[in-house]
Amino acid sequence: MKYAKPMMPDSIKTVNDRLVVGMKANMSFKTMQQETGNLARQFMPRRNEISSRIGTHVFSIQDFGDFLLKNITALTEFEKWVGVEVSNFDHVPEGMETLVLKAGTYAVFTYKGAMQDVSKFKQSIFKDWLPNSNYQLDARAHFEILPENYSKDLHATEEDFWIPIK
Repeated sequence: MKYAKPMMPDSIKTVNDRLVVGMKANMSFKTMQQETGNLARQFMPRRNEISSRIGTHVFSIQDFGDFLLKNITALTEFEKWVGVEVSNFDHVPEGMETLVLKAGTYAVFTYKGAMQDVSKFKQSIFKDWLPNSNYQLDARAHFEILPENYSKDLHATEEDFWIPIK
């Protein structure tokens, strides 16, 4: 299945703060695939320890801080999270941490296609859609919301990319 370039987001959504409990690691774009897998393998077997969980979805979060798109290289480091949405931070399992996904507006793009084309799809958001839109990238975390049964099937994956905009 060939991926489609995002000509327009599937939706523009404004959301309130979202509370997340999960695990994080620092990584670069060069090491992201391998290290994200390691992080998911640590977190996913323990996700049901989180008692205040909302829904069954899982977040994959990238916190780039105040980076500038033009300065990104394969060695640019950022904070990666794998976690679940919660109603409160009252009970955080040992070895897990908390994160608040800040309220704001997001462009939501749905990707359907082969895993090998995900990076091209994401690049087209930042190189094609964003510069030609009426929006600017906002300095908040980027994230994907994955269904409970998410599988990185190499030939047919589906995920939503939430890009912070203003």
